[in-house]
Amino acid sequence: MKKILSWLAVLLFGLSLQLETLAAQTNAVDAEGHQWWQHAVFYEIYPRSFADSNNDGVGDLNGITSKLDYLKALGIDAIWISPCFPSPQVDFGYDVSDYENIDPMYGTLADFDSLVREGKKRGIHVILDFVVNHSSDQHKWFVDSKSSRTAKYRDWYIWRDGKGPSEPPNNWVSTFGGSAWKFDPTTNQYYYHFFYAEQPDLNWRNPAVKDAMFDVTRWWYKRGVAGFRLDAVDTLFEDQNLHDNPILRPGKNAFGDPIEQDKYNTKLPEVHDVLRGLRKVADESNAVLIGETWTADVAELNHYYGDHNNELQLPMDFLFTTVNKLSPADFRKQIAAVDKASGWPTFVISNHDIVRSYDRYGDGKHNDQIAKLMAALYLTLRGTPIMYYGEEIGMKTTPPTRKEDVKDPIGRSGWPKEKGRDGERTPMQWDARENAGFTTGTPWLPVPPTYKTHNVATETKDPNSVLEFYKRMLKLRHTNRALLDGNYTALNESDPNVLSYLRVYRDQAVLVALNMSGSVQKVNFELKRNGFSSAKPLLATENSIAKGDEVSLDPYGVFIGQLVK
Repeated sequence: MKKILSWLAVLLFGLSLQLETLAAQTNAVDAEGHQWWQHAVFYEIYPRSFADSNNDGVGDLNGITSKLDYLKALGIDAIWISPCFPSPQVDFGYDVSDYENIDPMYGTLADFDSLVREGKKRGIHVILDFVVNHSSDQHKWFVDSKSSRTAKYRDWYIWRDGKGPSEPPNNWVSTFGGSAWKFDPTTNQYYYHFFYAEQPDLNWRNPAVKDAMFDVTRWWYKRGVAGFRLDAVDTLFEDQNLHDNPILRPGKNAFGDPIEQDKYNTKLPEVHDVLRGLRKVADESNAVLIGETWTADVAELNHYYGDHNNELQLPMDFLFTTVNKLSPADFRKQIAAVDKASGWPTFVISNHDIVRSYDRYGDGKHNDQIAKLMAALYLTLRGTPIMYYGEEIGMKTTPPTRKEDVKDPIGRSGWPKEKGRDGERTPMQWDARENAGFTTGTPWLPVPPTYKTHNVATETKDPNSVLEFYKRMLKLRHTNRALLDGNYTALNESDPNVLSYLRVYRDQAVLVALNMSGSVQKVNFELKRNGFSSAKPLLATENSIAKGDEVSLDPYGVFIGQLVK
């Protein structure tokens, strides 16, 4: 076992450096320079699926407003709402036809203003999903752009001649299948779309596009929005010479396209110029920018913080989601890497594009225990967690079994290899009534049968439920300074079954021990040898206890304890 001796001096030194950095920031929420988003727990809401106030089968803004008391009681400080702007809904809102309005299916601007106002009363910030890479082909900018080669908005999108008759400008393929170029007979040119053809890419090399999109953020900040989650930021720029992308390997992907490396149409250096500009605007309103940033390692992740932490405050660490098994070694490696990143860490274990954590980590028998284990993991780490709706009640992914039932266009075009993302977007499970209390109408996606046991109403009555564990865990996180701001130090780094670490803030030390195995584990932490008499339980699963130097953990058990001198 790695000795803990001398950890205190090392941690206090590291903490002093951390506090110096934080104190230099503006608009701090405490004397040590922390920003509001560093102490916040974020909660992603897929608006179609959260709460339906008018019973048309689709969730809406008034439905979200009606659940703010639930979110407050749960311990949520900010909600990130997936796109709710006007849209033809080709990609369920990620094809925006008007950046400064609300889609009627979700309500009105007045409903949005009410949501922001009611959220503020409860200390809940509202974050919007900003689709920066592309618009809908129904947006007025693109309608004008395709009207003629001399149209006012022609250069707001990426138009090129083909290589020859019926031949696109290069070999780039859309992430949703087929060529990334669509021929438009009106002007006899192709336009570029990284995603669906109905989602033409904006030309961020045009200063007018940059100014217009920056102004969109200002418009929403004035309405009380506290920040944005920036969608697909890696794809903002393309190689101006349109070089062909290299083929990674022989074969075809789920859509029948060559398997390419997106070398010339993702992660170009100019992306960071835009992020710095968006951050400058955000700082005017003390707002936060969350990034959908898919990175190969923490070194690449660091680029998104910016050289002087002047880009994204919270680039998502999707590397964490790639640890798709209960492996202390793998989690330990990833946590250590992101803890040394150049900015504040962000932790995500599920979202609207990723199979739910309940299924990725569950073994089919102990899923509830494992759900509690995962909650204890990412809610006790140094950084900002982003929860996904339903995670707190153990919602599972329920993909369609027949192609005719698929709603997600990815699933329809890629079936059966690609079943789409419907399974992780099913309606929130509020109670055991028909349709889980989501709607009295016909829900836009079927409600999984697990709603009868895994729902808010039922779990609120069960002190051992996943929901009640989340509530206790979130309360502890909000009230324990070591969990909010303390340094992270790994313990017992060779243990193949138990992931354990310390969170230390000044004279406070919290021990976290997580059993990632299906058998009882006992760990000796040599507490007395390191100046502590005991570990006082703060939160633990049944039969997980500390006695003397030893912590005993039940299968998939959790022990979080305050070290006592």
